[in-house]
Amino acid sequence: MQHLSFRRSLLLGFLLVSLLLGAAAWRGLLILDRFAAQSRAAASEAVQMTADVQQLSERSVDLERSARQYLVLREPDLLVRFNTLLAASRALLGRLQTAGGSDFAAITRDWLKAGDSAALALEANDRDGTLAALAEIGLHNVALADRGRQWIDAQNARLLAELEGNRRQLTAQVLGAVAAALAIALLIGWWLVRPVAALESAIERLGAGQFDLPIEIRGPDDLQRLGQRMDWLRQRLAALEADRVRVLRHVSHELKTPLAAMREGVSLLQEQVAGPLTDDQREVAKILEHNSRALQRQIEALLNYHATVFDAGHLKRRRVQLGELLQSVGDDQCLQAQARALRVTTEAERRQALFDADKMRIALGNLLSNAIIFSPEGGEIRLAASVVDGHLFFDCIDEGPGVAQADAERIFEPFVQGRRRPEWAPPGSGVGLSIVRELVAAQGGKVILMPSARGAHFRVELPYEP
Repeated sequence: MQHLSFRRSLLLGFLLVSLLLGAAAWRGLLILDRFAAQSRAAASEAVQMTADVQQLSERSVDLERSARQYLVLREPDLLVRFNTLLAASRALLGRLQTAGGSDFAAITRDWLKAGDSAALALEANDRDGTLAALAEIGLHNVALADRGRQWIDAQNARLLAELEGNRRQLTAQVLGAVAAALAIALLIGWWLVRPVAALESAIERLGAGQFDLPIEIRGPDDLQRLGQRMDWLRQRLAALEADRVRVLRHVSHELKTPLAAMREGVSLLQEQVAGPLTDDQREVAKILEHNSRALQRQIEALLNYHATVFDAGHLKRRRVQLGELLQSVGDDQCLQAQARALRVTTEAERRQALFDADKMRIALGNLLSNAIIFSPEGGEIRLAASVVDGHLFFDCIDEGPGVAQADAERIFEPFVQGRRRPEWAPPGSGVGLSIVRELVAAQGGKVILMPSARGAHFRVELPYEP
């Protein structure tokens, strides 16, 4: 089967199952035909035997009538008729003995003996001997009728027993064929499902960024070829990922090194190491220092964004207390909140949930960091966790200027910043909410901006797994 394609394997399975069930059906049909033929033959024999016994009884009546008439009238024709009827009765007895076998042998022999005795007595004009022999023939006729009924009952019993045997044989054949067909179906199913499951597992590994394990598919030819193409894709993706990491590393080095030199030079100018600066020169140096810092933040945000997106698919799920998670997120940024006199409150049900706690801490930390930046001094930020209808919700609510309606659709895109930026908020990179979206989506959830009359209300929704 190693060289069969998926389609041919499937067709072979259907063909084998069809042949097995067809063979069982054909065998059953032959058994039924044979039994029907036997039943017809037995019925014909029973009818013939009943007719022969009835006819023999009628012949016996005619024999007795002819004998009594001869004893009275002494006409030769009556004796000839008696002998003719006796000969016809012999033929009927022969047919009965042939059909019934040994069951009728003794009775037919006694009947013939009584018939011969009646013929001899009739020729000798022995009235009493003739009547006695005829009476004995009548008794033998009754015995033949009883034996005929017994023979028919025995034939019926034999047919019923054979019918029961045929039923059992047919049942065994059908059950055997069904069991064999089921076994073949399971074997073909295993043969076809196993490589499909391996392909699915390989696709999941590729999606998770695991490029180290080779992909080897065993099964039908076409699925093996598909596995080879997927392994080529794995190698290609591994090479692209290596190139990506190398490019990021080079970009980091090539940009950070001259940028650091630029900042160092600006710092030396501001310190007037190369000589005193005029007011205009100091203003230019300040602008250079400000923009070099902004450029450094943008580069670091870009590198961090790519690193976070790449790591988002590597999940390490564990059970986490919701209240402890929110408390740890708030503790991580308590200094930033205290610097702006902000109150961070947490509300969580006393429940556990299964998810990647580290990635959720980063996502909630980004939401909280944004809320701290955009909230006015002395304001309040609420972090809440709840479980509703099989979904886990995390809410981050602040009292800042909120998000403009025009920015609501684009706020989660990389490097997009909202237009409602307060004067006290420092310039940002615009990747914080993008990182939140990637980390939440990797766990099968989503982050949405909820309608809010005041401030911004972000909600993270995950499938709840206790």
